[in-house]
Amino acid sequence: MVLGKRLRHLRERAKVSFEEAARAVEVTPLTVRRMEKAEVGLKIPYVKELLRTYGVPSPEIDDFLDLTREANQPGWWHQFRDVVPEWFSAYVSLESEATVIRAYEPHYVPGLLQTEDYARAVLRAGFPNHTDEEIERRIALRVKRQSLLSKPDAPAIWAILEETALRRPVGGPEVMRRQIDHLVEALAAPKVRLQIMRFAAGPHPGAFGPLHYFRFGFSELPDVVYTESVTGAVYVDQPGEVVTCLEVLDRMAVQAEPVGETIPILAELRKEL
Repeated sequence: MVLGKRLRHLRERAKVSFEEAARAVEVTPLTVRRMEKAEVGLKIPYVKELLRTYGVPSPEIDDFLDLTREANQPGWWHQFRDVVPEWFSAYVSLESEATVIRAYEPHYVPGLLQTEDYARAVLRAGFPNHTDEEIERRIALRVKRQSLLSKPDAPAIWAILEETALRRPVGGPEVMRRQIDHLVEALAAPKVRLQIMRFAAGPHPGAFGPLHYFRFGFSELPDVVYTESVTGAVYVDQPGEVVTCLEVLDRMAVQAEPVGETIPILAELRKEL
């Protein structure tokens, strides 16, 4: 998806029409459109010729082709395709490749930081018609995603969590106590940062809903912002819109409690349980 958007950007920057791009690789303009929308696979010969047509330097072409080969391989999450909707598989892919993940969560602890019992309670509420087996499959996927944090090249995680999410009784007091303990343990990692937005902070610019921001270690991959609804998701990579979302996260980071206050606040909330 990201590479398709990048191809579109390069074509538009080179002022090449769909028809001109199609003639360069001897396909229909519709095929070029579908490549840019990630509706079809990216064939290496086509991508290589398109990049040449767009005037991309050889070293950058080689890097782009390496990413294309990687993108064409089924991700590890393919084994969970029975419980992963198509619109969410892109999220797992972005999460796996990101070097920085910033998030605002108004309702629940972020999935990467959830315990299994907490995740089970959240998933049962979110998927009331799912069987126990399907719920356990979703939990297995979440646990697999969390292995990302133990890798040597783990991404930097910076999350802002509403106080509501920590006061919402998910799974009962014991489950919540273990979840808070798990957050404290996670904060021992040098790349994990968590801030809490207190009730007393009042309204803030991100109150409209969850927001996730991804940054990558490749110049070819633009920053991407993810938001979701009950039935789907939106992936934003237009620079102006991404900057706006990043400004929202920055403003919330100033308004939320400082990072140094997170563990004392967690201890306070745990005591109340």
